[in-house]
Amino acid sequence: MAHDHMIEILDLDAEVLHDYHRDLIGWVGREAADRPRIVDLGAGSGTGALALARELPGSDVVAVDVSPDMLAHLRHRADAAGVGDRVRTVEADLDQPWPDFGPIDLVWAASSMHHMADPGQALASAHAALRPGGLLVIAELDAFPRFLVGTADEGVEERAHAEMARLRDEAGLHMHENWGDRIAHAGFGAVTERRFEIDLRPPLPAAAARYAELSLLRARHGLEERLPAADLAALEKVAAGLASRGDLRVRTVRTAWLARR
Repeated sequence: MAHDHMIEILDLDAEVLHDYHRDLIGWVGREAADRPRIVDLGAGSGTGALALARELPGSDVVAVDVSPDMLAHLRHRADAAGVGDRVRTVEADLDQPWPDFGPIDLVWAASSMHHMADPGQALASAHAALRPGGLLVIAELDAFPRFLVGTADEGVEERAHAEMARLRDEAGLHMHENWGDRIAHAGFGAVTERRFEIDLRPPLPAAAARYAELSLLRARHGLEERLPAADLAALEKVAAGLASRGDLRVRTVRTAWLARR
């Protein structure tokens, strides 16, 4: 899929899973230092960076991503939200030596740690960048969203998810890490874990149908050579008809870890 669709998926994730993001940001906001300096690792389209800037009015946020397109979109969103003066973007590959961010009070990594080539090194870099008493927050996906649970199309969605999981494993993504242990091993203390089980039932807003459509089409195109032709055709057909369905659900699991340096 085109890269702009990935940006749209990330923005829709924030919109559709609004309650989860609100609860997570509220929790972090209550734990964060007053007027913190924040680094958002793998900031993507800006969900975390902008939410933290709004939640913590005295904060300054450095949003780091390898994609210039993501960062351009993030800057536009920050300006539109009225926080552009407190959100700075940095284009960097976090698998390489990190830029000097200066003293940091909060390191935020949402759905980005599993992409790191060496998560242990990334956590060591985060530990070194934080002030004593500073906060590390990692939020990760236990499971990618399911939209067709309990429907006649549940089977093809499940087969697509199983094959995508195999593809991610082959690519070396760190989807099954015990992040709590990893964080403690890197020298952080007071690790707290929260699990968010999300199950949104119909009727759902139009944004949920678009979120499901793009997610299923992303899976379909990513599995071009890995699923039978009948399953690929079924995914396309389901995606095309989502806007008129009344049985759509959004089920996923996210887990967050909060720790102190």
